[in-house]
Amino acid sequence: MYKFERYVDGKLVGQEDDENANNESENGVTPSSTNSSKNNNIHKSGQEPSTTKTTVEIVDDSRNNHEAKDPAVLLTEKAMRLRKVAKVKNARDAKDAERGVQYKFIPDPRLAQPPRFSGHVDAVKIGPHPKTKNYVAALIYRQDESKLTDNTKTIIYSHGNATDVGAMYFMQVLIAKGLKCNVVSYDYSGYGESGGVPLEENTYRDIEMVYDYVLENVAQGKEERNIIVYGQSVGSGPSCYIACKRPDVGGLILHSPFMSGMRVLTSSRALACLDIFPNINRIKKVQCPVMVIHGLLDEEVHFSHGKSLHDAVPDDLKREPWWVKDRGHNDITDGRSKVLEYMQRLKIFFDGLDEPNQTE
Repeated sequence: MYKFERYVDGKLVGQEDDENANNESENGVTPSSTNSSKNNNIHKSGQEPSTTKTTVEIVDDSRNNHEAKDPAVLLTEKAMRLRKVAKVKNARDAKDAERGVQYKFIPDPRLAQPPRFSGHVDAVKIGPHPKTKNYVAALIYRQDESKLTDNTKTIIYSHGNATDVGAMYFMQVLIAKGLKCNVVSYDYSGYGESGGVPLEENTYRDIEMVYDYVLENVAQGKEERNIIVYGQSVGSGPSCYIACKRPDVGGLILHSPFMSGMRVLTSSRALACLDIFPNINRIKKVQCPVMVIHGLLDEEVHFSHGKSLHDAVPDDLKREPWWVKDRGHNDITDGRSKVLEYMQRLKIFFDGLDEPNQTE
């Protein structure tokens, strides 16, 4: 629910000025800069319903209305169209990088206006990835320099499935403002303004690029201890992955997480070879403080997932979890009282990060 306006030397670059405009309309597949691209192909489970259709999905609908096709054929055709869109986006982003394009974040006007933020919000494209050539769209909520300290934290926020960085705008401002931290929110490959296609492996590549960028360009003192990884729902997958890979990261927060993708569907391990995002295995290897948040009424990812992940954290790294009695999967921060409690609990977690490790 946003777009990135593109500027060169202070001048707005429109579609008519883009050298790739003709290529973008090839085969009738055009990556829109205004759709939220909430592709659900990335996840086999734990999905949240998306109400916004991508260009590819609209094309699918129109074709399905004319003829019934074998599901395997439809999946293959959709994958091919996704790759075409990814190719166009990657080419556009590479050209933008050559031209020195700067981006401006334009939220959907239907979104609630967040409170005033004394810092500033930067729109960037991070990349390209050396293998996929993808660029990742990100928003950086930066604190004003006058408010920075040696211990100012930066949150890398990996959002849920049926959303994007635009829809998260209000909450990210609240977090940055309430915790006096920087927040970096990004869209996975195939989402929003990001290039590439939505695949599990690409989410790992995405967060690795974002993490390295944050460490070099945002984290206070370029210290990993000042980076906090936050994963909500599906975002718990890449978050557990990077926390496992980067032992010096400052902390990990898991919000409505799952043990693994397949475990959301069944407790049987007969299909373990098809599983994705094995969070329950990775959480045992983290070396930073961990906080888990989960609603007791969650019907999409049962509360037992959050509890199992908390229990699997090494004892000296467990921090007080928040089991939210009257909330489900997507409504934990709904309402003023819940937002206040949410911020208070996050602040307690933050305040303890620079103290010696303490057992639960």
